[in-house]
Amino acid sequence: MNSQCRRLTDKFALVTGASRGIGRAVARRFAEEGATLCLNYYGADDEAAAALAELIETSAATGAGPRRHRIWRADVSSPDAVTAMIDGLVKDWGRLDILVNNAGIQAPAESHELSLAEYRRILDVNLTGAMLCAQAAIRHFLARPGGGAILNCSSVHEIVPKPGYLAYSVSKGGMGNLTRTLALEYADRGIRVNGVGPGATLTDMNSAWSDDPVARRKVESHIPMRRAAAPAEIASVFAFLASDDAAYVTGQTIYACGGLTLYGDFKSNWSS
Repeated sequence: MNSQCRRLTDKFALVTGASRGIGRAVARRFAEEGATLCLNYYGADDEAAAALAELIETSAATGAGPRRHRIWRADVSSPDAVTAMIDGLVKDWGRLDILVNNAGIQAPAESHELSLAEYRRILDVNLTGAMLCAQAAIRHFLARPGGGAILNCSSVHEIVPKPGYLAYSVSKGGMGNLTRTLALEYADRGIRVNGVGPGATLTDMNSAWSDDPVARRKVESHIPMRRAAAPAEIASVFAFLASDDAAYVTGQTIYACGGLTLYGDFKSNWSS
């Protein structure tokens, strides 16, 4: 990235689920563009510490000067934990400008065997967690001038069914309407809400196929561009939507999916 491209200088951003994968890549890209980051996580402390060290190094390498980066362990499905996190960041930083709802989990199960407890667990993190964080961020945005931006990490499965992952599919479908509803409700108050819908991406969540050359070739054969995405490619879309380059964009989900949402089987006219 061009070291002079610092579209997020002096911005303060919270990225949930940011100790690895897409969230970590988004945080790194935001740091490259001058932002100060809080990495939310709920997993291993050592992963979060490593991600924080990476941010500090990234900011130093860009010549942007020291930043008050930090990590915050919190379960985004807990209203009290979310409120404490947002309030704590505002007290520490003085403001919050960007929220990235990235925390997400999935688990395979045939839909007729999916337990209610597992269904609720996945929706609590993926969808309710995003709603709770958005509510807390919006309350802060409305309390001071300048508005703010909320970015939701959705998926191609916001619109493409994913059999065997019912709860995940429902959570991402719901995230699409969460994005659009909040965008419409707060558009005239300086708050933009958008989503990014990644396709197959080389993250830990997808290690079952990304680390297996045979399985990876099979996955990539279904992608019109014939390759999976690097997390940095997804992060660049988030950076655009967070910046003033997207000042007139709200209520949209941008699918960074290598063409998966184009229904590649229809490239040949087998149906005509």
